Amino acid sequence: MQPDARLNTPYATWPVRLARTVRCWFDTTAPGACEDGNDERIDWPRVIPFIGIHLMCLGVIWVGFSWIALSVCLALYALRMFAITAFYHRYFSHRAFRTSRPVQFVFGLAGASCVQRGPCWWAAHHRHHHRHSDQPQDLHSPVQRSFFWSHVGWFLTRRGFRTRWENIPDLAKFPELRWLDRFDIVVPLLLAVGVYGLGAWLETAHPGLHTSGMQMLIWGFFLSTVLLFHATVTINSLAHRFGSRRFATRDNSRNNFALALLTFGEGWHNNHHHFPGSARQGFRWWELDITYYGLRAMAALRLIHTLKPVPKGLRRVVRED
Repeated sequence: MQPDARLNTPYATWPVRLARTVRCWFDTTAPGACEDGNDERIDWPRVIPFIGIHLMCLGVIWVGFSWIALSVCLALYALRMFAITAFYHRYFSHRAFRTSRPVQFVFGLAGASCVQRGPCWWAAHHRHHHRHSDQPQDLHSPVQRSFFWSHVGWFLTRRGFRTRWENIPDLAKFPELRWLDRFDIVVPLLLAVGVYGLGAWLETAHPGLHTSGMQMLIWGFFLSTVLLFHATVTINSLAHRFGSRRFATRDNSRNNFALALLTFGEGWHNNHHHFPGSARQGFRWWELDITYYGLRAMAALRLIHTLKPVPKGLRRVVRED
């Protein structure tokens, strides 16, 4: 019997299936459980860690509260949100500015800590989204599917799991980015260990802060990560349903001030779909775009350069709802 045939035997090979599923949690190129197709069913065995991260947030009931744990939670949310919006989105997906290879890797590493997979996977899917936005081929359109599907369901399927390498030939040439994609659980695990270690050290060195390793792990890693994930994917689910439309784009993208606050500027989504190549998504002075301000600061420090602006002519193409 061939290995693939053994995988299809429901009883005799369950240890093999389990071993391959566990291996897939650590190596996204592993055979068996990681093999793709056009399967749109939720792959429950493979997404057990994702479910577990959410369940771990309930640990706040037992570990309690401290201001230092809340501060670390918010700090890691902010730092990693910037990594997602500035680099995973505006840099890797849209090449809205330029930077050196070391800076590219450092922020690819920071983005990988968000538990939103590697930079290649993220950029490949986002480019596909822009190519087919709110059309049947769009994997996470709330216009085509339900809110649950656009918010999280697509992310949990085998079809959604595949990295669309054909969309990112510019990124695929970097072996360090491919490594982050292949072993996308390594960086989050290291962050979790580091956060736990910080809490354990503070418990001994500064007992007046009233924290511990487990408290810091729950607040600083699990709660921060879950908040970060759901804030990020509101741009898929909510920013294509609720808000205003300044530009007559071919999709249903919307500008939403509340989402812009949560996501450091990503909520100006109709602006973004009008001209995706801009490093700035808040086109007007009053459209708060924290990510863009951070990019300007990095440019002043010469860490990045050549930030692409919004052409003046495109700003004048207005359509009010």
